[in-house]
Amino acid sequence: MALDGFVISNIVKELKDTLKDGRISKISQPEKDELVLTIKNNRENYKLYLSANASLPLIYLTEESKQNPMTAPGFCMLLRKHLNSARILDIIQPGLERIIRIKIEHLNEMGDLCTKYLILEVMGKHSNIIFCDEEDKIVDSIKHISHLVSSVREVLPGRDYVLPLAGEKADPLSIDWAIFRELVLKKPLPLGKAIYTSLTGFSPLMANELCTLASLDSEVSTSSLTETEALHLYKNYERLIQAVKDGNYKPGIVYKDGIPVEFSCFELTCYKDLELKIFPSISTVLEHFYATKNTVARIRQKSVDLRKIVTNAIERNTKKYDLQLKQLKDTEKRDKYRVYGELINTYGYSVEPGSKSFTALNYYTNEEITIPLDQTLTPMENAKHYFEKYNKLKRTYEALSNFIEETKNDLIHLDSIRTSLDIALAEEDLVELKEELMEYGYMKRRFVQGKPGAKNKVRKITSKPFHYISSDGYHIYVGKNNYQNDELTFKFATGSDWWFHAKKMAGSHVVVQANGSSELPDRTYEEAARLAAYYSKGRDTDKVEIDYTERKNVKKPNGSKPGFVIYHTNYSMVASPDINGITQIS
Repeated sequence: MALDGFVISNIVKELKDTLKDGRISKISQPEKDELVLTIKNNRENYKLYLSANASLPLIYLTEESKQNPMTAPGFCMLLRKHLNSARILDIIQPGLERIIRIKIEHLNEMGDLCTKYLILEVMGKHSNIIFCDEEDKIVDSIKHISHLVSSVREVLPGRDYVLPLAGEKADPLSIDWAIFRELVLKKPLPLGKAIYTSLTGFSPLMANELCTLASLDSEVSTSSLTETEALHLYKNYERLIQAVKDGNYKPGIVYKDGIPVEFSCFELTCYKDLELKIFPSISTVLEHFYATKNTVARIRQKSVDLRKIVTNAIERNTKKYDLQLKQLKDTEKRDKYRVYGELINTYGYSVEPGSKSFTALNYYTNEEITIPLDQTLTPMENAKHYFEKYNKLKRTYEALSNFIEETKNDLIHLDSIRTSLDIALAEEDLVELKEELMEYGYMKRRFVQGKPGAKNKVRKITSKPFHYISSDGYHIYVGKNNYQNDELTFKFATGSDWWFHAKKMAGSHVVVQANGSSELPDRTYEEAARLAAYYSKGRDTDKVEIDYTERKNVKKPNGSKPGFVIYHTNYSMVASPDINGITQIS
């Protein structure tokens, strides 16, 4: 997911097309390792975001505004002094290096035209933003690198700027077949690794993509390639490099189940089984990709407390359920004690006083049975004792049966909430889940201090079900939680709509609007089933069994928990939890 030389080349082309000959009107430094340049060009204002963050170095055009510190840092003040109203002459990438040089022209204090360079190095923990004069002498940098930090290359005011060492890597834009074969194909490594360790700008992703274009496995050894395969690989390499030289880019993001997995400036054929979305610019790709990634990470973080509450409740109820089952098993002797009592009442007249047991015919099974007796009691007292034990176990059995059913329903309910937490993609999706946990006593409601009986202000519910449209044009809705499931099934759907749910496991209610049709196209049934499989506890398995029926066949028992339904008339199918290719509306 890092920015490789190919993505940088796409960024450079976009910045050239947009910012060349523009003038810098504003410079800000919202974070210690970030810059935002506002550039006016062709009567438009553009914001260029540059970050030398060690974990996430970036550069792209954005419309987002960031809050600036009250006092501008020294590096920002230096840039303002030199570059205010300066004109951008050119934007350059040396070879396919992860380096961008912005050539800038400005007037010095004497009114003479001067040239400066603002250089961004996108190199992970070694990323930096460096300001140089026309002779490539460092004026200052956003990070100072002394010889104590790096014995290879100092980045300090007054030092000459030198390009970071590329090691033994070659410039992909200038090599021919002979050099490619010598550098790459003679390395005793897997093919993909041989490519990205030999050529600048190549990331493991692009090395894998090149192998895929050539119909080769990136894990095969370079020594196993035939001459024909090697030549075919080079021809695809040439086409890739020519696309860079021609500026023929196709920036896009690869999604798996709606979550971004990877991005590139070219169409990634190595992810042909996943969904690819093409964007109008590489800046849009970067901004959208990292914003979505951050959103998913933030929601996961915000849901940690809720997950902990649900997990603890599941553990407690599971222990209680196991204990109740064990106690229930102990009540299995109750009918034996009843039979003992009846047989003693029937045949007790023949029992001799002081007997420890007696044998009688069990008229329920026509088999002889030996009944233990308390020799200190009369036969009738023994019978009464067994009936008392039977009645006690019977009462325990009846009570435990109810408790076990309640605990089982609680576990099903908690499991459905846990599945809903996995589905949540936005902060508002968590609001209803939190409300449900409070309503059923798994969380305490917080009260306003100093106001007994006053509850905190209830947050407005803005979360709505997922909305898809099938390949045949039918609208499909997916509940995100139990409250939405009930709303969708019993208030939104009509009796003739179709209802889908994963069989015997927690999951979303999926409703297909039938629009008066008695039957749906097979493809719509399959797509709705895939959605029901994906938005269920079985989303990480290969196949999920799905029940589906008309909505009129789905009933909600009185007093049941949210999301719980029953149905007796249904069809079933097996579906894959893969929703790629199904169009999402919102």
